Parts: sequence; structure tokens; C-alpha cells
Amino acid sequence: MDRTIKSALISVFYKDGLEPIVRKLHSLGIAIYSTGGTQTFIEQLGIPCTSVETVTGYPSILGGRVKTLHPKVFGGILARRDFDEDQKNVKEYEIPLLDLMIVDLYPFEETVKQTDDQKTIIEKIDIGGVSLIRAAGKNFKDVCIIASRNQYGELLELLEKQNGSTTIEDRKHFAAAAFTECAHYDVAIAGYFNHSQEATHFQLSFDNKYWLRYGENPHQHAAFYGGLDDLFEKLNGKELSYNNLVDVDSACQVISEFSKPVFAIIKHTNVCGIAEAADISSAWDAALAGDPESAFGGVLVTNQTVSADVAKKINELFFEILIAPAYNEDALSVLKSKKNRILLQQKKSFYPSVEYKRVLNGILVQEADNKNYIEWMEAGAHNSTESEKENLLFANIVCKHLKSNAIALVKNKQLVGKGCGQTSRIDALRQALDKAKQFGFSLDGAVMASDAFFPFDDCVRMAYEAGIKAIIQPGGSVRDADSIKFCKEHNMALVITQTRHFKH
Repeated sequence: MDRTIKSALISVFYKDGLEPIVRKLHSLGIAIYSTGGTQTFIEQLGIPCTSVETVTGYPSILGGRVKTLHPKVFGGILARRDFDEDQKNVKEYEIPLLDLMIVDLYPFEETVKQTDDQKTIIEKIDIGGVSLIRAAGKNFKDVCIIASRNQYGELLELLEKQNGSTTIEDRKHFAAAAFTECAHYDVAIAGYFNHSQEATHFQLSFDNKYWLRYGENPHQHAAFYGGLDDLFEKLNGKELSYNNLVDVDSACQVISEFSKPVFAIIKHTNVCGIAEAADISSAWDAALAGDPESAFGGVLVTNQTVSADVAKKINELFFEILIAPAYNEDALSVLKSKKNRILLQQKKSFYPSVEYKRVLNGILVQEADNKNYIEWMEAGAHNSTESEKENLLFANIVCKHLKSNAIALVKNKQLVGKGCGQTSRIDALRQALDKAKQFGFSLDGAVMASDAFFPFDDCVRMAYEAGIKAIIQPGGSVRDADSIKFCKEHNMALVITQTRHFKH
């Protein structure tokens, strides 16, 4: 069912992009109603419009909190054109019918980002705007609702193409978008008020939809909702893919754990190379040496400025993405030599406070694993030396970022062997030892971290035989005593943290 637009109510916070719409409505002879700043904007264009106050007989009151909340406004929106009783009410109470609504909402999310002042934030909770949008959306059979400036281009094209009329499909399309706007807005407000885990509903809403080339595999459609621009400036390369984004997330979490110069290499969300050193160049050399084979096609991340000499070294490797807080100009000229290579400048550190995962027909929600250890209990033959302690701490952090079951072997703040995603802890250790052997590392004096307890003493036995002298693990096995006894008998340091780091 087509409807010719004869009247429109325009009340928006953002005026940018509105002028062509207003001029087109005027040229079509459509009567315009408006309020406050929007009315002033329209009149300054030399286009007449009728104030809502003239229609309602009431001025804007309560500091602007009440302007459009009136039966003569909502009657004009909600009146069913093909319902005799509604049309009788319209005539009896002299209610002007409204065919087009252009309404947006106060910038609540933007205000929350800009200030902590509660009074300012509360005043940006829109009441009238949401009510107008919902009313128009409900009566989409007769009314067209535009609830976002992002739809101005689409509306203008429609007005020009259809000469001021809309189809039922047009109106239903815009109504769906309008209710989505309201839902997103309400979730943001609920999130502001619900700072605890006491909320009875799981609610998340993200805007800024980016269609991705494909998902984990080429046959899967995928999109990303979120604000990448808040975290990164992309300096070079193709668009980020689904798998890229998953790895970038892992890389950002890893690098946020360190303050001294660190370079890390991520592959399929696991750390395959990482090192801390006195400078970024040395850190890169050590990180790559840890597993140059897995580094191929990986995601690289550092917490230091990338210099030209480091860029030249990195340039020898094929990699997907490099993330750094800054780049020297000479470094960029080297790294940009490959047009598809993605270079991200990280604006701020990122580590999530909450994690979500779809499971069955619901959602799992948990606090992020942002603790490295709660207790530091020396349970071996002797207390760990200062050097061992530093390396144990480093290994514990790295192990936290490997898929379970996980083992990390570290020597001189360099990951020299790792086992991850294994179905048994002993298999994870075997994989870590094989990796170290593959790339020629001596494990004499190295340390070992485990993401969970040792169910038997076989892992500490195997570690000792490989030359490892210190171990960090959460403990909690009914057979902890066996591992502790072996370490004491073989002069090994053993730290129990009481903090498990499963990562599934």
C-alpha cells in the first residue's frame, strides 16, 4: 500500500545532512512540523515550518524534558488511516496527521565516553525521541520513520525516485531499523546502570557493522560489530578478516601484560614466539628464534616504537599483521613495501574485563582471566632465585595465553618451547620439549610453567631430565605431594600459585 507524504515532523539532535532532506520536502509541498533547535535550523534555511507548541497549545517545559509528549502529536502518529473510529477522533480533536517522522536520539553513549558527571549523562536519556520513534514504528502501515542520520541518503533517494510517496515495504524496512536503534539505545542505558552481575538479562549491543570478506572459512559469512577506530589506526594493508581479528584480540591481550620491551608472535591465538629484552631489536630476534617456522603468516605485536632497523629485520618474514604503539617514518617506508600487509598503530592498551561465549542455546559470561597469580608458595628444594623468579613470572604469563592443556618453557625471558591445545599435560610437555629441541635450545637452567596442576609427577620428572631447574604451577592435584617430593629430592625450585589458567 503506497502512502503519499503530506506532512512531516522533524526533531533531531544532529543537523548535519538534514538540509537536502528539508529542501526536498519543501519542494514537494510537504508540511513540516518541528521543535526547538531543529525548527530554528529549518527556518534559517528560509523554509517555513510549524512549531509543535502551536499544535499542542503547550510550550516546551521542564527545561526541554517535555516538548512532544502530547495527544495531538502522538494521535497524529498513531491514528490508523483505515480505522473509522481513529479518523473520527482525529477530526473531533483537530489532530494533524503525520506521515513522515525524522527523529534521532540524544547522544547517550557519546556523553558517557566524554564525562563521568551523572547529571549530564542522565539528561542525555531521551524520552520523547524514543516515544516518537516507537509510535511511528508501530504504525508503519501509515507512517514512515527515519530514526538515524545514517538513513538520510536512503530517504532522499526514495523521495526523489518515488516523488514523495512510500510503499508498505519501505515503511516496514525503516520501522525495523528504528526499533533496532531504540533497542541499542536502551541496552546502552541499562549497561550504564547495571555495573554488577546482578542483571537478570544478558544484554549487549554494538553498532558500526563491518562486513568481513568471510568467516573462519571462505564458505562462512561474517561481520564485525564494534569500534576498531577506538583502538587502532590502520596505516597500511587490506581489510582485517575474521581470523585476523581473533588473532589481533589475542595479541593485544598478551602485550598488555608487559611494560619492558617485548615482542610477541601470535598464530591461531597462541603465542608461538615471545621475548623480553633490553631493546626492541633484541626482543624481536629472540621472539622469532623461539619458533621461526610457526611465525610464518603470523600476527606480530610489540609495546615499543618500531625503528627502521627492526623494520628491515621484520620485512624478511612473511606476516599478516604488525601491531605497535608507534612507527618511525623510515620504518613505515620499509614495511609498506607490501601493499596487503596490515600495519596497525595501537592507540591504547586493551584487555577485556568480561568475556562472552556462545554455548548451546545460550551465552556463557565470565570475568576475564586478568590475574597472574594470587599466592606465591615456594614448595621445592629451595626458594627460587631472583633470576628464576623473573623467568617463572614471564613463563606464567605466556602460559596463560596458550590453549589448554598448556606448557611454556622459558629461558632468559625467551619462550624456547611450548605445548598447547593438547589432550593431556604430558603431551603438552612432550610438544614443548620437541619444539625446543627442533630449534636447538638447551634447556639447562630453563623454567617451566603449566596452566593447571600436574596429575602425576611424570611432568616434573621429564622436565628435570631435560635440564629444567624451576617450575611454576597452580597446584591442586590430589597427588601434589608426589611432584613436591620429586622436586625436593632433585634440588628443583617449585612455585605453587593456587591460580589455574585454563583457556579453552
